[in-house]
Amino acid sequence: MRVSDLPLSADVVAHYEAGGITDLYPPQAAAVDAGVTRGQNVVVAVPTASGKTFIAELAMLTAGGPALYIVPLRALAREKYETFSELPGVEVGISTGDLDSPEELGAYDIVVATSEKVDSAIRSGASWVDNLACVVVDEVHLLGSEGRGPTLEVTMATLGRRAPDVQVVALSATVKNPDAIADWLDADLVRSRWRPVDLRTGVCADGRVAFDDGTTLDIDSVDEEANATVGTGATVELVRGAVDDGGQCLAFVNSRREAEALASRLADEDLGDATAVASEVREEGRTDTGRRLADCVEGSVAFHHAGLRSEHRALVENAFRARELKCICATPTLAAGVNVPARRVVVRDQQRYTGSGMEWLPVLEVHQMCGRAGRPHLDPYGEAVLVAGNADPDDLETRYVGADPEAVESQLADREALRTHVLAIVASGFAESRAGVLDVLDATFYAHQTEKSLAGLVDDVIADLVDWEMLVDRGGTVADGNGDEDERDGNDAGGETARPGDAGNDDSDDGDGGELTATDLGTAVSRQYVAPRTGARIVSGVRTMETMETVTGLTALEVVCDTPDMHGTYLGNRERAAMYQYARSHADELTTSMGESGEFERWLESVKTARILLEWAEGVPTEDLVDRYRVGPGDLESRVERAEWLLGAAAAVAETLDADGSAFREIRDRLG
Repeated sequence: MRVSDLPLSADVVAHYEAGGITDLYPPQAAAVDAGVTRGQNVVVAVPTASGKTFIAELAMLTAGGPALYIVPLRALAREKYETFSELPGVEVGISTGDLDSPEELGAYDIVVATSEKVDSAIRSGASWVDNLACVVVDEVHLLGSEGRGPTLEVTMATLGRRAPDVQVVALSATVKNPDAIADWLDADLVRSRWRPVDLRTGVCADGRVAFDDGTTLDIDSVDEEANATVGTGATVELVRGAVDDGGQCLAFVNSRREAEALASRLADEDLGDATAVASEVREEGRTDTGRRLADCVEGSVAFHHAGLRSEHRALVENAFRARELKCICATPTLAAGVNVPARRVVVRDQQRYTGSGMEWLPVLEVHQMCGRAGRPHLDPYGEAVLVAGNADPDDLETRYVGADPEAVESQLADREALRTHVLAIVASGFAESRAGVLDVLDATFYAHQTEKSLAGLVDDVIADLVDWEMLVDRGGTVADGNGDEDERDGNDAGGETARPGDAGNDDSDDGDGGELTATDLGTAVSRQYVAPRTGARIVSGVRTMETMETVTGLTALEVVCDTPDMHGTYLGNRERAAMYQYARSHADELTTSMGESGEFERWLESVKTARILLEWAEGVPTEDLVDRYRVGPGDLESRVERAEWLLGAAAAVAETLDADGSAFREIRDRLG
């Protein structure tokens, strides 16, 4: 099938042909046959670099109305925005900014947005959502993600109510159960393992790589350097071999420290010269992290992790695409983000520390790393190598090379997530009763995938929200976690995860539990896009501030930093005593007494975050804060951004309570 055969304008056809796209890949042709250009719902589950973006463009260009492209990451949103902006005659908008500032995007042909931004727009009643003709969901397999999954599936369920005739095209990695996702979306499934560039995957042990196609590759015998992580020597040789052969390489490790250490080691290998890129890195920031990155980049090697400033990450990605860098040493997050393919991918570490010990990476995550190997039109083949290190090579082959990825399973039966979405469903007017809430949730992937009822957990969540003065339940009865009905007074909000019976054994859907109404507070919390538990903490903080003699910027920052929506800041053993003393000396400015916090260590971390942000607002240079508090420049950047959002939300909540929110507004202005 040729591009010229498709129902596209002459300008669009010429655009594709000028870019070398004349014939469709087999998965693309299959998507056309499935009706992607005729308004049909389609789920596409194919490997990386097999043409999913082109399929999405076909759907959006032929939908006959505005289109929405949903992505999981802001960096990916920017990349797709730039790609779609090249389409002739198409106006493209992007929506990734503050979650509390609705934007009118109806004038655009294509809107690129994160799932959180779309959810926020739906909650705010944005009119452009009603007129959508096509919705494309990128990385739909993230339905199984604990963080983003519940938001994505509830967003799709509520989108179906706002735009019931919208075409849905979902793009997925190769997962075990794409048919379940397709069935949920009432879509045809295009499933293929075809790739434009052949990929062979193998395990490296004892100086030899055994690939899954039966071939082998011998590498020079290397001795591990003292104090180097096991497998580093083999990784260096594999990277050098790819570069010597005219290719580029991605090397995945399990931590920021390891990414930097490996990049520093490789920079001594004389892989190339990227002095010009190094100069750009230095111009973008003068922190120790930036200087270490620039030093590595001079040797045509970079490291990439969330601790880098966004400008540095973008510089590294763009320089790698331009072939100015030979190798990127990265944490696994790079594999799930922007498009940076390479000739060879080396996965040195297959385990990572999770707080309770070392755990094996999911098969899907490793497959996504391996899928970055092989660039269409640039590489004759792609290679992915898992370095055995201390692991048994046969076990690695069985665990990853010969294994299918995990099935996608809904994460909606999580009390924290469900609490957020139940409040939004009521506050946005999608439901006015318990039965109405359950009816909305019946359109989710969870309801489609399992016969287990959410009724008991919904009842517990409603009780939490009533207790926190965000919902009013007018006289109804609600079921307890075992299917019996009793009166609830909302005082058992308790823990954050479902009891075994809550999402599994409750089949009680009788009765609507009375009329549910969002209070002004509940509506404000939902529209500010903060978690209800964050809203409850802000309310507590505001009420305490009204009784305090001394309210400062630190007071406001402590409130918002002590919420689940603020990223934590690591508190090392050497810092703990100093931070404890800081909290004691500023006790009259804090809303939490030191003996009152149920999670003292976490609260002390929030005090550290508040202190860092206060010093930032007072003009302390980034490089000083990074050095003094051992945070990455990217970590500081993200916390400033989240603080601005949360301070704005806190000011809005204070206004709803007829309280003084000036402390939140003033420190927010100083952060900006």
